[in-house]
Amino acid sequence: MTKIDGKTIWITGASSGIGEALTYSLDQKNCKLILSSRRLNELQRVKNNCVNKKNISILALDIAAIDMAKSKVDEAFAKFDKIDILINNAGISQRSLIIDTDIAVDKKLMDVNYLGTIALTKAILPYFIKQGSGHYVTVTSLMGKFGSPYRSGYCGAKHALHGFFDVLRMEHEKDGIAVTLICPGFVNTNVAKNALTGNGNMQNQNDTATENGISTELCAKKIIKAMEHQKFEAYIGRKEKLAVYVKRFFPKLLHRVVLKSKVK
Repeated sequence: MTKIDGKTIWITGASSGIGEALTYSLDQKNCKLILSSRRLNELQRVKNNCVNKKNISILALDIAAIDMAKSKVDEAFAKFDKIDILINNAGISQRSLIIDTDIAVDKKLMDVNYLGTIALTKAILPYFIKQGSGHYVTVTSLMGKFGSPYRSGYCGAKHALHGFFDVLRMEHEKDGIAVTLICPGFVNTNVAKNALTGNGNMQNQNDTATENGISTELCAKKIIKAMEHQKFEAYIGRKEKLAVYVKRFFPKLLHRVVLKSKVK
């Protein structure tokens, strides 16, 4: 097990939800943190809530602006001279049927959830190789392991992350680089409220399954445990995480179960 106390960690999507909870937990471990999102005011709020403010730096980042990835990585390394772990947490969800979803929404889901994450990952890779170490912790979803109605584009992007990072692990394990894929189920955040509908507008309302999900604090605790053990994948949630194994051995059964669940 590798302790992460005192490590330098860059967190995307740090202004709310899982990213915010990770910030507070890692702050307690005296980590040096780079917090990124588009919302600078919210990042400042998160920083102000931390104990070791001197160890925390804010870096504005629009994950979908893939042409800016290299310059943002340069800025990040200028903060503390070294980055041990990149937590790819930024993302956006979806709540719309395929037939009702504009192709522009599918593109946005891919730009934010997949291409933006990949661009940042590739931009930081030469630094990780040069320093002989690095750990990618990418928050995907249980939807990266199986599908569910109303989330077609979201599922597609999350499945794509698994394909990419599995190969990254294979190609660069020799360079001292680790990859951990975090697959949360239902976590009590605003992810459903911020989810895109078929025309690209936000849903602006939560759902029962998300509200009844595990707390962000518990999710962060489990993510950190997976990071310290450098797990390949970690499934986080309640009974919904069992669907990963049902999908593997009984795919038709899972198909029927998901359709009967009526989860939106």
